[in-house]
Order: sequence, then C-alpha cells, then structure tokens
Amino acid sequence: MNELLHQEALKIKLDERSRYLRRMAVKTLESGKRAHLGSAMSIFEIVRVLYDSFLKIDPKNLNDPQRDRFILSKGHGCLAQYVILADKGFFDEKELLTFCHPNSILGGHPEYGKVPGVEASTGALGHGLPIGVGFALAAILQKRESRVVVILGDGESNEGSIWESAFSAAKHKLSNLIVLVDYNKIQSYGYVSEVLPLEPILAKWSSFGFAVKEVNGHDIHELKRILSEIPLEKEKPTALICHTIKGKGFSFAENNPSWHHKSKLTESEIKSMYDSI
Repeated sequence: MNELLHQEALKIKLDERSRYLRRMAVKTLESGKRAHLGSAMSIFEIVRVLYDSFLKIDPKNLNDPQRDRFILSKGHGCLAQYVILADKGFFDEKELLTFCHPNSILGGHPEYGKVPGVEASTGALGHGLPIGVGFALAAILQKRESRVVVILGDGESNEGSIWESAFSAAKHKLSNLIVLVDYNKIQSYGYVSEVLPLEPILAKWSSFGFAVKEVNGHDIHELKRILSEIPLEKEKPTALICHTIKGKGFSFAENNPSWHHKSKLTESEIKSMYDSI
C-alpha cells in the first residue's frame, strides 16, 4: 500500500462542489433512512470527475451507440452515482427524495432499464468488470470509439471473476477499458488487510497485463490529469488504483468500518451528517 497517498487522501479538503454533492446525498439517504454511506463517499470525487470532464454521455441521447459506458461494479455505492446522474440531468432531482421507497426507480443497488444512465444492474459483486470487458470488446469489433469505465471495490476484488475478466481484457488488448479500484482499505466486515490482503496490488494488475498507476482518489486535479493520459499504454487496458477514505467528508464515518452500511438511520445521525458537511 502507498501509505503516503493514503495519508494525502485523509488531508484533502473538499471543495464546494464536493460538499454540495454530499449534501445532496444526505438529503437522499434522509428519505430512505438507509444507505451505504461509507462506500459512496469514497468514490464521490472519482464519479464526479468522470461525469464532469471525462465521460462522453449525453443525458438527452442515452441510446447513442458512440457513447462511453460507465459501470459501478460496487453497486452498493450507488448513492454517489444517483446524485451525479440527477445533477447532470439524467432524471429529475426530486426523484432522489424517493430513494429506497417501494415504487422508486432508485433502489439500494442500481438497475439497468429502470434508472436513466445506468448501463448495468450491479450489486452482485464481481459482475461489473466481466460486463465491462464485453462492452469494450464489442466497441472494438463494431469499430466504435466508445470507452468503458468500471469502478471496482477493493473488497469486491476478492471475487475470482474479476481476475478472469482481467486476463481476458489483456488478451484482447482492450485499451478502451479503464478500471478504477476504490482502494479505501475497508470492506463489508473488516479491513481488507485482515480479510484478504490485496498487496502488492500494483504488481497484481500489472502481471495481469494492465497499464497501472496510483492516484489520490479525492484529488480532483490529479484524477483529471491521469484520466487525460489514458490509454496509459497502447494495446493495454488501464487500471488506476485510487487511494480513498471510506466515509470521506464525514469525520465520524471516515475509516470507520461500522459505516459501511447503515439502516434505520436516526434523526440525530442525519443531523450529524448535515453538521459535518
């Protein structure tokens, strides 16, 4: 683990846009009284940069065959994706206030065909990258310039399907495939280093045929810079190891495994979120 990048991620001060998006997230989870708060906050800057300045997707033309595809493989972090999609006009922001209600389009995991802008139903961990490899290969076969971006959880990387897909991506030289690993070091029931260590994570992805770089996953400028350099190597898929903080932006939740998921959130817990951000 790059300890320096991890410490820098802790120190990053959120700008006004990042705070604004987190306030939208609190309003969203306030309605449903539940969410994977920690899991969503670690990816907010990554998702924000992707939609603000990288992905070529028009919310008014969702079926454009030339569009980029984004897959949130760690579907439990969907709170971040829902907020960004609403912010970008994929659906009305009022829909956020129905989060996890019986008839809402916004469930605890994103669903393809139900949520505008969602390319794949995810939440069954390990499935997002296999789908992404299929999308990327299809784009090459059909001679499209579409790029495919997949966000993986570090705990999710325990799944064998992730590494089978990585083998396939390298074999087919999918330089249009970008994997971003949300390396917040905490999974559903403990620290990654204790449950099933991923280190040496850079060497693993490199040995599977990917061009690999590390980045501070909360540094907006650094994320933009590295994404502007993709593909990192010709005829190789890219893996970016994003050092992040679980629960980033909420001091009581940062690096706290108990905030991986919360249900039946109390009014005092929600107030503490508003007070923090």
